[in-house]
Amino acid sequence: MLSRTESIALIGTDAHLIQVEVHVATGLPRFMIVGLPAASVREAEQRTRSALLSAGEQWPVARIVANLAPGALRKEGTHFDLPIALGVLAADERIEPALLDDWISIGELALDGSVRPVRGALAAAIECRKAGRRGLICPARNAPEAKLVTGIEVVPVASIGECIGFLKGSWTPSPVPPIESFKVDSAPDMRDVRGHPGAKRALEIAAAGGHNVLMVGPPGVGKTMLASRLPGILPSMSQDESLEATRVYSVAGLLAERPALLTERPFRVPHHHISPAGLVGGGSGVARPGEISLAHLGVLFLDELALYRKDVLETLRAPLEEGVVRIARSGGVVTYPCRFSLIAAMNPCPCGYFGDAQRACRCSDIQLTAYWSKLSGPLLDRFDMQVTMARLNKGELLRAPEGEDSPTVRRRVGAARGVQYERYSSPLVTNASTKAGELARRLGLTESARRMVADAIEPLRLTGRGVDRTMRVARTIADLEGAEVVDEERIAEALSLRISSVGSEAAA
Repeated sequence: MLSRTESIALIGTDAHLIQVEVHVATGLPRFMIVGLPAASVREAEQRTRSALLSAGEQWPVARIVANLAPGALRKEGTHFDLPIALGVLAADERIEPALLDDWISIGELALDGSVRPVRGALAAAIECRKAGRRGLICPARNAPEAKLVTGIEVVPVASIGECIGFLKGSWTPSPVPPIESFKVDSAPDMRDVRGHPGAKRALEIAAAGGHNVLMVGPPGVGKTMLASRLPGILPSMSQDESLEATRVYSVAGLLAERPALLTERPFRVPHHHISPAGLVGGGSGVARPGEISLAHLGVLFLDELALYRKDVLETLRAPLEEGVVRIARSGGVVTYPCRFSLIAAMNPCPCGYFGDAQRACRCSDIQLTAYWSKLSGPLLDRFDMQVTMARLNKGELLRAPEGEDSPTVRRRVGAARGVQYERYSSPLVTNASTKAGELARRLGLTESARRMVADAIEPLRLTGRGVDRTMRVARTIADLEGAEVVDEERIAEALSLRISSVGSEAAA
């Protein structure tokens, strides 16, 4: 007999509907899975057989074929166990095949019949609603994240026995508990930082418009201290942004053991020994999201930028420009979102004291050239702002901290983001990420400001990208000030934040 049920295949952060057809017929006992299955899917035979036997069900002594359609789409992951097991039961007439209609199911089966959590439950629930299905049958530990999607039923099951009981009407699932939010430690206050008004201003602009910032300065000047306070001024995420970011974490498998909704923007700090696959995604087998995708709609902080391998840094160029990363595999190309602000910090030279007023630099010209050669021109050009941070004098170090606290700055940043949401009719788009044509139509650049930009192109050696990034920063400055137009004053500030004098001298 033939039965049909449905599951999903994960391609990037999107779930695609999969028809699971199971045919049980007379013949030599054999179990086959077809439809371009990966090794993890082919191993489902042993797991489903043992799970059904443990649940008190008999395994058909027959020829069993499970087809995962469409066949051109590669199927990976252990979440096909549950739908295949249900298909076997329906094809062997142990449950009514009609009971599987209108349900999508996912779940990995343990040998004792329990259902283990899988990655991508949130994406599966989104596809379930999109396809107009009644609901999703999923592992109990995945149910809270799936329940974030409204308009569908979510059935949490802890074992294959419970799943069978639900379909037959002899077991009723417990209500799905509400999902928790990720607990984020309170970020230290921006007011604690003495001095460095220029760097503070750059981080505020970056938080408001989603821009990239490079901070250059000697050791101990406060670069990492400032960056650690950035989460405290980032605006809260909207509901759409929370679901978008949480979906990436779900696909990465980070919610299987501890389901939680991201309500605060991600702040990722990878170590400088990270590999290209760890940073942009990939790895052997199933391509997983990297740090840049886990920082989606948040911040990626690279401390001691020059210590990262050059090939690792160069992989950032296309994602920074496009907002997505494409990972090629033999079965196709996987795409993950990665719209993030890149905040980086580095010393001006290997010893750290190039340009320092109190300590002499010990680096040779060759060492300086080799140090800065790790950062290509195209990569540096993708930093909207480059800030030089000088050592504080003893008076500044001993003076009581002054300036605005983080909540005050955060309110101003949130107001500027709100202006951008209305301007671009999307909470997922900022001044830094909007398309160039859209920005040009809504820039509000005065004629005198346009002339100022034109006059600065040759002296500052601005590229086309440099001009575009300057315009975006100036627009964010205007949004922070509640201004409709971008005038000379705002363009002048954006230009002053574009070039790092220490970095330029050292690189030269």
